[in-house]
Amino acid sequence: MDNELNDTYFTFHGHVDLNKYRFLYFFIMFTVYLLIIFFNVSIVFLICIYKNLHEPMYIFIAALLMNAIVYSTNIYPKLLLDFVSDKQMTSYAACLFQFFLFCMLSGSEFMLLSVMSYDRYVSICKPLQYPTIMRKTRVSVFLVLAWSVPACHVAVTVMLTVKTKMCTSNIKGIFCNNAIYGLQCAQSKILTIYGVVALLDLAVLPVLFIVFTYTKILVIAYRSSREVRKKAAETCLPHLLVLISSFCFSVYDISIARVDSNLSSTTRLIMTLQKVVYHPLFNPLIYGLKMKEISKHLKKLFCSCKINRL
Repeated sequence: MDNELNDTYFTFHGHVDLNKYRFLYFFIMFTVYLLIIFFNVSIVFLICIYKNLHEPMYIFIAALLMNAIVYSTNIYPKLLLDFVSDKQMTSYAACLFQFFLFCMLSGSEFMLLSVMSYDRYVSICKPLQYPTIMRKTRVSVFLVLAWSVPACHVAVTVMLTVKTKMCTSNIKGIFCNNAIYGLQCAQSKILTIYGVVALLDLAVLPVLFIVFTYTKILVIAYRSSREVRKKAAETCLPHLLVLISSFCFSVYDISIARVDSNLSSTTRLIMTLQKVVYHPLFNPLIYGLKMKEISKHLKKLFCSCKINRL
């Protein structure tokens, strides 16, 4: 394995007692995957069919949930296949592709959350200028940038990774995330520096921007009427909940790959699964329950389903 590994297969060593619990793992994760698809598609479907939800705020929510659908589909099918396979392996090319989508979609999530915070800032702090600022063309540009900027950043990272020599084929994880950095013979200075730049652009700066916009919103809301404060709470609280959870798990995923820790395999597995379960599964629930208009249409949808059954 000290030879060139760029044309071989990698083996996942992050599973715990797989031979004993493989069918339990499969059943649980298959159920979670179905729920993720069902919840996210339901909200996106509502936003598409109801005209009063064709506003920038809801369009960005739909984009965030579509991002989660692709994110989950990048991970779950291969993960489910590994649960029932004798060997948990992947090719180098497939691993890089999964890593690319994983990092790109993670970065897109922060970009979309920052765009959503800007939308809320304009809506609450500059309500009269909102129709002029948040035009359809500008919304489209924001969406394109939210996916294209992370894609370009991560594409460069992947190209630099391809040029880096790998000294082991054993991945300390259950899929190709930042754990692939642990396969390198030595830390590439160029890759490390570029990784810091990408982290600043795709996570740190968006988070700082979100904190800045929500601080402005809180100041304006505090000085305004009770109705404005209520509107700010209803629309901003779901975004903040999603941001906090996304940031915490992303920090873990990045730090654990860069720092050689003595965490047990069970701890690593639990933390990794939380990142791929919580956001895709609970984000649509947060928006569905906390966003008044979406919640109202959800109730109508389920009530109509019950009536049709009767």
